[in-house]
Amino acid sequence: MTVFSKLLFGAMHVKSYDWAATPHDDVQLQGSRLAKVKADAILTTPCEASVLYPEDGGNMHRFTAQNACAVLDVLGPPYDDGSGRHCQYYNASSYSVGKMFLTGDSMSIPGGDRYDFLEEREPPQDFYLVGSTYMGPRILDH
Repeated sequence: MTVFSKLLFGAMHVKSYDWAATPHDDVQLQGSRLAKVKADAILTTPCEASVLYPEDGGNMHRFTAQNACAVLDVLGPPYDDGSGRHCQYYNASSYSVGKMFLTGDSMSIPGGDRYDFLEEREPPQDFYLVGSTYMGPRILDH
């Protein structure tokens, strides 16, 4: 799915990932899979909207409020368990493997890229997602 995100007010930390591309995509550790860090920053309003694509741009992401804030996420197509588009949750961990080096809470591979290991987990019990169907005009590609 493609995700359009816009911070409406306040400040939040965003950390986003894409699955690591070859040759590192086969690196796994105890059920975790290697993911490349795409963004690790604090956003404050006003700021630009971001677009996260299915295979690039940090589609797996974590938002952490820095103060009272709101973010609008528009997903296309939306989550749908029946169609195989599940909302998944991950724990992020860092380990030293081969030529990777621990830098803070992420891995670094020579060349400047940063990586974490992501392990799928159960959804948080205190998280509530409110969805709504888009009822506006049809959106067309040009």
